[in-house]
Amino acid sequence: MRDNNGIWTIGRILKWTENFFAQKGIESPRLDAEVLLAHVLGRQRIHLYVHFDEPLEEGELSAYRELIKQRVQRQPVAYLLGEKEFMGLRFKVSPAVLIPRPETEILVQAAVERLRKMQAARFADIGTGSGAICLSVLEFVPEAVAETVDISTGARAVAEENAAALGLAERITFHTGDLLAPLEGKFSALLSNPPYIPDAELDGLQPEVRCSEPHLALAGGADGLDFYRRLCADGPALLTEDGFLAFEVGQGQAGAVAALAQANPLIAGTEIIEDLAGLERVVIAYRTVKESRQ
Repeated sequence: MRDNNGIWTIGRILKWTENFFAQKGIESPRLDAEVLLAHVLGRQRIHLYVHFDEPLEEGELSAYRELIKQRVQRQPVAYLLGEKEFMGLRFKVSPAVLIPRPETEILVQAAVERLRKMQAARFADIGTGSGAICLSVLEFVPEAVAETVDISTGARAVAEENAAALGLAERITFHTGDLLAPLEGKFSALLSNPPYIPDAELDGLQPEVRCSEPHLALAGGADGLDFYRRLCADGPALLTEDGFLAFEVGQGQAGAVAALAQANPLIAGTEIIEDLAGLERVVIAYRTVKESRQ
């Protein structure tokens, strides 16, 4: 825990923290220890390996101890840092928004690929949270413009900060409201990563998720499909003739969500995209069917 001189060094305190986190049931004890210490020091993680014998100052130790205390209380690392990387971009996050997950990048990549083929693309992100989805799409589709909707004023404020920080505020319009209600006109695409956890499964989520992340962004009703039903019923009418819906879905939900979309007479075809683990992660529903997809 200490070296022979009674001094905390980077290497020693990382080892102690790793063991402490492991004893407390933290899933990634070493990674969390490194990420939090790098944040306190204002350095990249590689600095910790190169300077493992560097002593820490008392102020650094104090700040690190406070983060350790909050982490073992199951505060998510992203909230402790106040940011999360997504699609190579940095997004501010707070307990007002769901923390962006790597699997959601599949949805963004699918949307970018399709919107790049459209002229003057205008899309909407429903349940925008931090803005990670819509702002990432805007970053990679330079001609596109977007509108976003979130029922939470706190989430909207975070998304607006992220838009300003990324220099994308002029290409996006923010709405506070319930799903599609604030939207007018036609859109090339409607994107959404809606709440999809079945109500009965909420108590079984990790403590970091169950106790810290916003309940409104998680609970999807009895079967997890409540929001998909509404989006599939009302969304297609807001699409241009070559437009599409794109949803992230939970494990085992893709078939049911595709069926909900296909039940709408305005939807001519659906597509299911797997993530890198082979899990069905994204459902695309097309207003019309292109020859290349027939």
